Amino acid sequence: MSAIVIFLAAIAAVVGWWLSHQRLMSKPWLEAGPVTAFPETEASLMHPAKIGLGVFLAVVGTLFALLISAYFMRMVYADWQAAPVPRVLWLNTAMLVLASIALQGAVSAAHKGRLDNLRLALFIGALASVAFLGGQLLAWHDFAAEGYFATENPAASFFYLLTAMHGLHIIGGLVALGRVNVRAWQSARSETLVLPTELCAMYWHVLLVVWLVLFCVLMGWAADLIDICRGLLT
Repeated sequence: MSAIVIFLAAIAAVVGWWLSHQRLMSKPWLEAGPVTAFPETEASLMHPAKIGLGVFLAVVGTLFALLISAYFMRMVYADWQAAPVPRVLWLNTAMLVLASIALQGAVSAAHKGRLDNLRLALFIGALASVAFLGGQLLAWHDFAAEGYFATENPAASFFYLLTAMHGLHIIGGLVALGRVNVRAWQSARSETLVLPTELCAMYWHVLLVVWLVLFCVLMGWAADLIDICRGLLT
């Protein structure tokens, strides 16, 4: 439960800091200066689409925080049998890191007007993400081949649940990323692709962070860290 409180407090702090920098609470009628300065105070410094995506990602982070907390609460029962994590998850993690790096490169290319580099980076990001999903399916296959099924072991059930939830978010992101890829090949200018590319990169960066946390949880590292923190506090 304390993990949820800490995580939600961190999200609230980040969201509060973010909103404070968007001047959403500004009061232009109290501003001193010429009337022409009012539009600048009324408008957010960040595109509304980014703010909306940020709120959505905060909800996604909260969802995974609740799932991880349930994971830790369930693992203390006697019927919990830790299962070995498929080695392919290491390769899958590398693929998702590559996708995140590629999309950040796409953002840089879009800002610099390098359309060819933008197209290549977007394609690599999408391809690496598809490879990640394929690797996750392979991990499921290896997991089941070892005799770990969702209905027989609580640890296995959480493995399937956590990876499936994350995979569904990747699939949803791939729908948007696929549309951006199509637009990139149809467009002759990179300026119109700056915002959608930034949104995709923002989404993938957050999903990468979520996956790294899930990876640590499934590997058992997070539990060790919690035990260390509890030992320091007692």
